[in-house]
Amino acid sequence: MGVWNTTMVSHFIILGFPSLQKLQLLLFFVGLIIYLMTLSGHIIIITIVRFDLHLHTPMYFFLSNFSFLEIWYTSNIVPKMLQVFLAMDSSISYAGCITQLYFFITLGTAECFILAIMAYDRYLAICNPLHYPILMNNRVCVRLAICSWVGAFIVNVPPLVSLCKLPFCGPNEINHFFCDAPPLLKLSCRDPREAETVNFIVATSVIVSSFLLIVVSYILIIVTILKIPSALGRRKAFSTCGCHLAVVAIFYGTLMFMYVRPTSSYSNDSVNFNKLVSMFYTVVTPMLNPIIYCLRNKEVKESLRKAVMGRCVLLPKAGSISNGGW
Repeated sequence: MGVWNTTMVSHFIILGFPSLQKLQLLLFFVGLIIYLMTLSGHIIIITIVRFDLHLHTPMYFFLSNFSFLEIWYTSNIVPKMLQVFLAMDSSISYAGCITQLYFFITLGTAECFILAIMAYDRYLAICNPLHYPILMNNRVCVRLAICSWVGAFIVNVPPLVSLCKLPFCGPNEINHFFCDAPPLLKLSCRDPREAETVNFIVATSVIVSSFLLIVVSYILIIVTILKIPSALGRRKAFSTCGCHLAVVAIFYGTLMFMYVRPTSSYSNDSVNFNKLVSMFYTVVTPMLNPIIYCLRNKEVKESLRKAVMGRCVLLPKAGSISNGGW
């Protein structure tokens, strides 16, 4: 114990899934395929939104922002995870671990903000269509996107500072496939309750507040849609929200399970289950999101079909988002 009190940890060992040692190679290939599909799907969305003039609307502007976030979000986790699966290098420096964790929570926070903004955009488009082009113009879109990014980096400074104050002078094995807060806090040789409280408050505030904005927006949207006299009109209005609702349900469902509870509630018996849930929202969900938008959104499907057939409009005019353009 004397050595632990005087020697600071310079690196951590990421254990991954030690109970699945015989399946490491399979996990690597499955993870690699999912990662490549994720990158391809989001790059396709960003590309068709950029080059198809019909998609130059606020909704798709924010969708391309979300896809850009997803690329960095999954790239922050998966490459190192694949290294661990191959047993090439399961170690990560202290600075590297803290950096990975900070970008993980920051990019996740920015995604929460963007999803909330997308719900607000749908609210304005459906509930206030006459003023929508003015309320969601080019300048507003850009400012909202910038605020979501900058706000995400700022709001996660307190958890970062509280974590950096903790000394790590003992065990250095992280029982996870990346540097997540709960397993990392367990390794501190000082009581981490202050850091746990800060993490809990920030995570709960971000997740719950953005989710409530989404819920309120969709309650107002549903009330407005129900007032539309024709069934075709109601179906058309709701079709613009279906993909976003599916992404929100998957994303927030797993996030709330993992982070809207005190870190101390994590028991050893639930570690493997928590890792599976983490695998779902860090690896699987980013792959599903472009699939949901490409298969369920008619405009994206049509644009993709045109692109494949070589009829997609190329270079857009500088600076216009129609009905709020960019």
